[in-house]
Formats: sequence, structure tokens, C-alpha cells
Amino acid sequence: MKGKIIACHECDQLYHYEPIAGSGKASCTQCGSELYRHVQNSLDRGIALYLTALMLFILANVYPFLSLELGGRVEENILLSGGLAMYQMGMPDLAILIFFTSIGFPFISIIGMLYLLIPLRLGMVPPAMGLVFRLVEAINPWSLVSVFMLGVLISIVKLQDLANVIAGPSLYALVGLLVAFAAARANFDPEAIWEHFDYQSPDLSEPERLMNCHTCGMFTCAKPGLEECPRCEAPIHRRKVDSITRTWALVMTATILIIPANLYPVMTVIRFGQGEPSTIMSGVLHLIEGGMWGLAMIVFVASIVIPVMKLMILVFLLVSVQNGSKWRPKDRTVLYRITETVGAWSMVDIFLVGILSALVSLDVLSTIRPGIGASFFAGVVVVTMFAAHSFDPRLIWDGANPQDDNRVSE
Repeated sequence: MKGKIIACHECDQLYHYEPIAGSGKASCTQCGSELYRHVQNSLDRGIALYLTALMLFILANVYPFLSLELGGRVEENILLSGGLAMYQMGMPDLAILIFFTSIGFPFISIIGMLYLLIPLRLGMVPPAMGLVFRLVEAINPWSLVSVFMLGVLISIVKLQDLANVIAGPSLYALVGLLVAFAAARANFDPEAIWEHFDYQSPDLSEPERLMNCHTCGMFTCAKPGLEECPRCEAPIHRRKVDSITRTWALVMTATILIIPANLYPVMTVIRFGQGEPSTIMSGVLHLIEGGMWGLAMIVFVASIVIPVMKLMILVFLLVSVQNGSKWRPKDRTVLYRITETVGAWSMVDIFLVGILSALVSLDVLSTIRPGIGASFFAGVVVVTMFAAHSFDPRLIWDGANPQDDNRVSE
């Protein structure tokens, strides 16, 4: 590690790598972003936690998840039922989204990490290591086990006045999976898997060729005509290609989608053959009328406040970057960080619709059906997440410190 130089992935400030004693992290003095961290026995901890997560994942998908008892009739579901219900009701787009974000991507992430960590612990380098690492890094933001769990809790509360909700073994396994999966990601030190890589400090005299890999964090001097990370083989660019244009296109798309998402019904609750469609806002009002203020606020913030806030922040960042603003770059970087962090929580409404549609299917007694508004809202969530990922926060600092592109701090 001696002589290693790293670059902040949010502002491009350069630093000399300094080893950290014990368990700690190093943060950028300019924008506050985490540069790197040190986790003791990272490989051993990672293997143990990911193996635990894998076992809990299997249990969560094998045993009954939730059951609804009404009028002597019991409707039993498994974890996969939400996605299957959407597909059977003619909404394959929601079925695919729910399946991959709650089951598919977490499973791939767990298997991918075990594929990397176990051979490395045994002193071997797994084949296609860079490809697998890039795949895991790409799907991690879409592995929404925690958001799905929130959707489950909201569903249980909403169904209390309708019928008796019975928690199955799968629900408890899912709680354990959430804890193990989060702990595994928190205890993973990316540098632990790259220790075998022979690092060479880049030549700072050629700033136009200096590039930072956003996948593995490798700071390198790209070869002419071959802008590829020598460590994980991911395409690298000095700045994200067409970042402003792509982000504007995605923001405009989400702005258009958010209108029908709030006008059309997201689901219809039918009791004894009668019911009326419910939009996002009418669902919030219904919860308030039922005295469930806390639940109403959660749904309101996740389904209305967060999507609108994300669009407003992204528009502000885009305009400020295009105008070359030097106003409070650190605060604008924090705003960008917020859009990345909170955006996925809007998926709770989609999970809620899927869980309720699968669980409440008791023919004439009570039935919940998804509405077209749910598809539009899912589009808003997905597009805004892509928009946040397509924006390059380093553009904020280009306008603030155009003369310091290649400064190095101790």
C-alpha cells in the first residue's frame, strides 16, 4: 500500500493512502464522503455473515410467509407470492420488479460475494473476479430487503381491522436475513479482495489521463485508447459520459410519470362485492380517517414527499452545475447523497400493493387488486433511481474548484 494514491469518488480530491488501525474509516476532508475503511478479519466475517444470510434466505423462501384468516377461511402465502400475484393479475412489469428487488438481486448478491470471498480466503483468485465484483456492485442498490420488510410491517398493520394475520416461519427468517445481509455489507472491506493486485502509483504529470474507477475505487492512469480499470476491468471515464444530458432526460421522464401515478388508482379494495379504487393520496387519507397517523405519514413521505423531493434536488443540482455555480459545493454534494440514499424507500408502496394483492384474495369476502397507477409509480421510482446514479457529483466540484483538479492531500 506504500505510495498508494486514492481519489474521492464524489469530488475527485486526491489523497495518499494511510493505513487505519483497528476498525475505522477515512473520510474526505473536502466533501465528507467516505474514502475507505478498515474491517478486521473482513474475509472471515464476510464469509460467516453471507453464509448465514444464504441459509436464512433459503428458509425465507421455503416456509409459509404470511397467512390471512377471515370467516373460517385461511389464505396462505410464501415470499414469492407478491410477484406471482402481480403476474397473474396481468401486471408483469410489477411482477418482475418485485421479484428481482426483493428476492432475485439479494440472492445474486449473496452468491456473488461467497464466490469471491471463499476462494480468496483459501488463497486463490476466483475466475472472472472483476466481472462478478462489478455485477454485485451494480445490483447492491437494487437489493431492497429492508424496504420490503417495511412494506410487510405496513401490510400487517393495515390488515389488522380486516382479518387475523398469522406470521409464518418465513417472516422470522426474513427478519434474520435483513440483519445478516446488512451486517455482511457493513463488514465488507473492498480492499481485502484486492490485496493480491500489484498496485502502481499513477503518474500525476498527465492529469488528462488520470481516472478513478467508480466500481472498485482504483485510481489509475488510463492507457491511450483503453479506458478500462486494470483491476476490475470496468469502463472508466474522467467524468460520467453525458451525465447532464442523461440525468435531464430521466428527470423529465419521471416528472411526466408522476402525474398519472398520482391520478390513477394504485389498488382497489373489494369487500363483499363492493369497493372503490384508491389513489396514493386517498390511501393516505383513509389511513388518517382510521386513526393510523403514523402509518399515514410513512406512506405519505415514502410515496409523495421523497419522489417529489428527489426531482427537485436533481433539477437544482443540474441547473447549478450548468451555470457553473460555486455556491456551497459541500452542501450540494450532501443533497446528492440524500437522493441516492432515500430514493429506494419509495418502493415500499409497490411492495405494499404486491403483498396485499397476494394475501387478500378471498373471492366475495375481500379482495385487493392492483391498479394502473402502481405501474406508473413504479416507473417513477426506477427512473429517479437511475437519474441519481447517472448524475456525476464531481461536476459540482469542477465548478467550485476548477484550478485544483489534481491536488493531493496528506
